[in-house]
Amino acid sequence: MTTAKDLFIIAMDPRPERSVGQGDLSLALAGAELIDLIDAGTVTVDEDRIVPGEPSPPQDRLLGEAAEQLTRGESPHERIEDWLWRRGRDLAAVYQAALEEDGELTRKRSGRLSFGSERVEPVDTPARRAAAERWEEREPVLAALASAVGVEGGRPKGAETAEEAESAEQAESAEDSNDFGEEPGLDDEAVTAVVTAVHDAVMELEAVRQRRTIENSAFANLWRGP
Repeated sequence: MTTAKDLFIIAMDPRPERSVGQGDLSLALAGAELIDLIDAGTVTVDEDRIVPGEPSPPQDRLLGEAAEQLTRGESPHERIEDWLWRRGRDLAAVYQAALEEDGELTRKRSGRLSFGSERVEPVDTPARRAAAERWEEREPVLAALASAVGVEGGRPKGAETAEEAESAEQAESAEDSNDFGEEPGLDDEAVTAVVTAVHDAVMELEAVRQRRTIENSAFANLWRGP
């Protein structure tokens, strides 16, 4: 599968500490698509600008849609940040629908009651196992994008004792304290530029959320009065 689909499946991990905001995930998915288009030679990156190459439709439908949305024209070309916001609008919902249609996701109800709240979970398929293997191996691109939306590395396979789990968590904490651009294997300037833009966009979105929360709280206090 594509990096974006692998990222979505990893983000669907049912553990509560991995709850991911749809807006954050949408931005990261747009970044994942762009990285796959770079890897395919469909685009190149000039500093912070996306330079389309020769049209070569990817086999993946959603990645093909991303390629079709590239701004083709004379310079200045579109900035990576602008692409993330434009392509990323509601992109998480698009991927969820596509993966459900492909049988990679299923809806389940929480609790024992048939009318409990629904949740979406990955199905045990070869694609899911491939995404999990890529994640367990801490593949640099997937790890960096997941980190941008708050999904950190889980317990490595075989770390079954409390001591091993604690040791694994400490190792991951040390890795997470490093700059994402310094992760082993993330040595491509174009990919690093995209990952950096994803991190910046997610931080900007969080700042907007916080500002709205403060404004709403101030408005509520105004109506509540002294």
